[in-house]
Amino acid sequence: MIRTVLQVQGMACGMCEAHVNDAVRRAFPVKKVTSSHRKGETEILSEAPLEEARLREVIGATGYTVSSVRQEPWERKGFSLFRR
Repeated sequence: MIRTVLQVQGMACGMCEAHVNDAVRRAFPVKKVTSSHRKGETEILSEAPLEEARLREVIGATGYTVSSVRQEPWERKGFSLFRR
């Protein structure tokens, strides 16, 4: 899994978050996408890396601006009684 964190400028409310999330879901095969207008951030979990230029284009089409993109490997960290 890949975790992609975008700094998104222009989000001001929950509807702004929903617009960004919906645009990402329509354009990419993602497992999860969440946005926070307070942090100015969108976090995406996907099986494969996402193309940065396409991310900027898709989010830009909604009226918001991506100021930075960070991608890193992501591994689910959960509680397990059986893990050592």
